[in-house]
Amino acid sequence: MSTTAWDPAQYLRFADERTRPLRDLLARVPTLPHPGEETVLDIGCGPGNSTAVLRERWPHARITGVDNSAPMLATARAEGEPDADYLLADARDYDPAPARPDLVVSNAALQWMNRSDRRPRQGLSSPKAGEEGRADGHLDIVPRWAAALRPGGVVAFQVPGNFDAPSHTLLADLRRSTRWRALLGEDAVRAGVHPPARYLEALAAAGCDPDVWETTYLTALPGPDPVLEWVKGTALRPVLTRLSDPADRAAFLAEYGRLLREAYPAGPSGTVFPFRRIFAVGVKR
Repeated sequence: MSTTAWDPAQYLRFADERTRPLRDLLARVPTLPHPGEETVLDIGCGPGNSTAVLRERWPHARITGVDNSAPMLATARAEGEPDADYLLADARDYDPAPARPDLVVSNAALQWMNRSDRRPRQGLSSPKAGEEGRADGHLDIVPRWAAALRPGGVVAFQVPGNFDAPSHTLLADLRRSTRWRALLGEDAVRAGVHPPARYLEALAAAGCDPDVWETTYLTALPGPDPVLEWVKGTALRPVLTRLSDPADRAAFLAEYGRLLREAYPAGPSGTVFPFRRIFAVGVKR
């Protein structure tokens, strides 16, 4: 997570599409315990698009955005919500308890908060067969967030559920191919999530009333190679970070782009990109 170089401009190329799931998530968040005086943490706030949405919903809240990418936070401070505080910190180790939050939100960030090793932590079992990506390590963060809440507070997060989609499987296969294995290999991407039921179980075990669901958005992306441009902002970032040689980067993007065009052919309305998301809201008892 901390070694990945993030590009705020590339991420925000599809800002509306990336922010829509957050709006749907927040629609399920009930009234918070201290109306007009809420304390809200936006963990993994990125370039601040999520923080701005939180301000719309809670105009008088004290909002703090937390992220481990200095470039992302610089964009958030310059172009995002001006009345929010921003903190440079690794969300895997960040302790929200001193803030005594009414709401902890994470928008499309929890999937990156996995450990580089595969040992269980704080009672977290090993990943079960069929779980998407490498999700070992981030379920132990959910009870930490829940424990930090005031009574009646809320944990709310959404993560991608498309690790078995061609956009990700083709990338994984290409990384492991003879041409790229030595440069990239398995560890180039550590993102992963669990099935929705495990998030429900984690929230319930943490003393929350859970509300968990999933949605697949069918997004019509415009322009040439739009799926490649989409993943350049997220899933492809760890790979591009490792490909420091411009020639290697160009060759990888050309090969991956060709595979994506075959998997996601352009149509009369653009390139249809199924975008599955997993949502979870937990209200502390």
